[in-house]
Amino acid sequence: MIKESLNIIKVGGAVVEDEKSLSGLLMSFSSLHGKKILVHGGGKIATEMAGKLGVETQMIDGRRITSAEMLKVVTMVYGGLVNKTIVARLQALGVNALGLTGADMNIIMSVKRPVELVNFGFVGDVKYVNTRALVSLLEAGAVPVLAPLTHDKEGSMLNTNADTIASSVARALAEKYSVTLTFCSSIPGVLKDLSDPSSLIKTVAKKDFEPMVADGTISEGMIPKLQNAFDAINDGVSKVVITSPSDLSGGTTILADPETDD
Repeated sequence: MIKESLNIIKVGGAVVEDEKSLSGLLMSFSSLHGKKILVHGGGKIATEMAGKLGVETQMIDGRRITSAEMLKVVTMVYGGLVNKTIVARLQALGVNALGLTGADMNIIMSVKRPVELVNFGFVGDVKYVNTRALVSLLEAGAVPVLAPLTHDKEGSMLNTNADTIASSVARALAEKYSVTLTFCSSIPGVLKDLSDPSSLIKTVAKKDFEPMVADGTISEGMIPKLQNAFDAINDGVSKVVITSPSDLSGGTTILADPETDD
């Protein structure tokens, strides 16, 4: 049985925060045929809003510490300002977009990250994706636009990494659809040299990952992005790509681990 295709596009904060990049991405997204989902970030906007409200921003290794006050800010910014602006702009392009957080329809439930070396505060690790609810929306012709917010089903919102949300949703829906997961960022893919866009690496396999981290080719935010990409491609997602908003059909393709005999 041939599965119907589903495109899941994750757009990073750097793209959301740049008007030209965002406009191009939304135009490309609107032209995709068939079922589709958009997952977005928006960290810089949240940081700017927090500053205006007098809420301190704390980051460790590029990851946000989400205090109770910062949780209010990211809920406002991600679930409100950024999400609804994207929805409105997609509607203007003829896309029947529906803005959601993980709390809506219990789409994504998480648990608060346990305190180990760092207390990240109100940050959620995904535990459950409501596949039935998402399928019902997709089959009804809606285009979900997911903010990087989940909930713990005990009354609290949780700030959650957008790459993780995109990977988790893709993996959950892979049983029903032939899923292509595209991570869109400000660079054209995995690069040998970050200062040289022409140094694009066309494919990356898991065996390449640790050596590339060790030699510095892969660093900072690209590390968790690739970890989420490997999780997805090895858990039934048909295709995973890391690219820029100007080239949704290009970029770096993530390869699945080779099958081994038991």
